[in-house]
Order: sequence, then C-alpha cells, then structure tokens
Amino acid sequence: MTISEELEIRSEPNLFNPTIPIGGISKRTFDTVMALFALASTAIIFLIVASVIPLLTRSSPIYRHERIGFSGRRFSCLKFRTMHIDADEKLAKHLAEDASAAAEFAKYRKLSKDPRIIPVVGNFLRKTSLDELPQLFNVLSGDMSIVGPRPITEPEFEMYGKGQHYYVQARPGITGLWQVSGRNERTFKERVEIDCQYVGNWSFKRDLAIFFKTPFVVLTGRGAM
Repeated sequence: MTISEELEIRSEPNLFNPTIPIGGISKRTFDTVMALFALASTAIIFLIVASVIPLLTRSSPIYRHERIGFSGRRFSCLKFRTMHIDADEKLAKHLAEDASAAAEFAKYRKLSKDPRIIPVVGNFLRKTSLDELPQLFNVLSGDMSIVGPRPITEPEFEMYGKGQHYYVQARPGITGLWQVSGRNERTFKERVEIDCQYVGNWSFKRDLAIFFKTPFVVLTGRGAM
C-alpha cells in the first residue's frame, strides 16, 4: 500500500543535504539545551515511572523500537513501556476478530481501544505523553529533535511514497506539527501531508510556535487516544 498518488502537498521539496538535517546548528543547539533542561526538570517523574512499570509488567521500563531517522538511518527510539510484552500477538488477534478495529487501524495506524496497552498506567502515560520522556536521550544522541516529523517504522516509511523525500530531511521530533494539529484525530494520509508541510516550510520561528503550543495540547488531551 502506498499513498504517494493521493498526497496533497502544497510546498516545494527542499534541496536535500544527506549530512545536515533541516535547521542545522541552530536547531541542534536548541535541541541539546532543551533536552538537558527537560531531563533536569522531570528527573523525579522519570524515576517514579521507571520504578512503577517493572512492578506491573515484570520487564524493563524502557521500550526500544526501531524507527527511521534523518537520511533514512535506523535508530532505537526510546519510550516508557506502555504495552504488554506480547503486544504484537494481542494486536494481530484483535484485528483478526474485529473488522471495525481492522478498518480503524488501516486508516489511522492507531486504535481508540488498543488491547496492547497496559490498563490505567499505560493509558495515562500515553494521554499525558509522559511515555516519550526517554526520547530526550534520543535527542541528546542526535537521533531525534525536540520538534520534527513523527518517528515512523519501516512499514510506515514504505507507505509515505513521495513523502519519503521530505521525511528523511529532518530528525524525527518528540513533538511536531502533527501532534499539535489534531494528533490521532487525523488520518494517516493527513499525517504524511502534515509531515511534508512541516519539512517543506521549516523555520525556527515555526518550531518555537509548535514547542510552546505542545504543553496546552498535552494538558487538554486534544487529539489524544
């Protein structure tokens, strides 16, 4: 499946530099400073969550999943564990038994009622976006940015079609235009278009606007599932 023929992209592709992500040194400096500040500010929350998850799952509190990054490079995206260890099996069984859920997943790549998620704690971490705190270490390592396209998997990357050209020009972000523009209320096709618009029209001023809008979106739960 590809949505390349359906995309409605209203910006011209940037000239792709395979060694320098969009934003260059100014964006990287902002990322490093903000990641260090955020880690210092949330250290207590980080320790509490990292202590609670193993009690509920009997597994590591950190979940690693391969995502596509700048220039198509693969990296391990870090998150607090919000899903059961056998999440893939639970998803496959659920989609096979529920046609409406299968249709929802095909359209959004998300589920409003996801059997993979750990009850209460998992839903809370996702709704508040606290599950993404470990990605601050991805930012410090240079794999991610504070603001950027949503980090995607290999199958999702294949579905981006001509949108791949835009996606690989930037480091994926902890937050981004998609997250503050309706988030899971958006279809997957709209998500690709939003990522392309972000990269094609990038500016540091726009990054700051997205950054400062993010706390409001998180606190109100706008667009969250």
